[in-house]
Amino acid sequence: MKIQLASSYGFCFGVKRAIKIAEEHQGSKTYGPLIHNKDEINRLKEGFNIGLAEKLDDVTADDAVVIRTHGIPKDELSQLKAQENQIIDATCPYVTTPQNIVAQMSEKGYSIVIFGDKDHPEIKGVVSYAKDLRNAFIVKHEDELEGLPILSKVAVVAQTTRKPEDFLKIVNALVLNHKEVRVFNTICNATFENQDAAAELAKDADIMIVIGGKHSSNTKQLHSICKSYCDDSYLIENETELDPSWFEGKKLCGISAGASTPDWIVQNVIDKIEALK
Repeated sequence: MKIQLASSYGFCFGVKRAIKIAEEHQGSKTYGPLIHNKDEINRLKEGFNIGLAEKLDDVTADDAVVIRTHGIPKDELSQLKAQENQIIDATCPYVTTPQNIVAQMSEKGYSIVIFGDKDHPEIKGVVSYAKDLRNAFIVKHEDELEGLPILSKVAVVAQTTRKPEDFLKIVNALVLNHKEVRVFNTICNATFENQDAAAELAKDADIMIVIGGKHSSNTKQLHSICKSYCDDSYLIENETELDPSWFEGKKLCGISAGASTPDWIVQNVIDKIEALK
């Protein structure tokens, strides 16, 4: 059986940047998990003494606080500043962009539509920058727009890890029903590249292994895309989840990885599959 990596996979610019920032601030705490990968978070804890604050009460006055890649709600950032904590901002610049757009466009009187998952930390942060939360709406599907009190002027942004074709459906529905629609494509380029590469490989593979956090939006998107081309597509967090029976009779094993998956985990998976062969 041949093992082939997707032409684009794994750590994106924002995650690489956040890991480097955390490593440069040993003994600090991240506010919320820095990235969606528990194995990498454990590595940072063990190797660099990076703690984890899940809520404001977990932060003491003398803590240096690293802001997670997904960003945090505006009011929580303000509270950290009020406590005079040392703040190290590791928010991905691709996430900061929709935050700024929401702040600017809502100030100009536009309704805000955010395409994404309302429970995702990135979106919780982005929507908090709206001037009036009653005029900001989070949707995952175009049919959710029906009946919302959206003004004639609307600005729309997207969660950085969503599928472009699904974003287009939201945009098209808004254009049909509103006089002025300002569209800001805030989907990350790395997302495009990883998704396209995974799709191309999945078309030829007998089995696809997608490596990443089970709670990672972009990893789940990758798995969904692979599954649409290759029925035998599996989402795992590390090599311990591999099942030898998956590989019986297979000729080409494709591998992709989410944006929060470090190379050392990818290599561990490859080594385990090689051993199974």
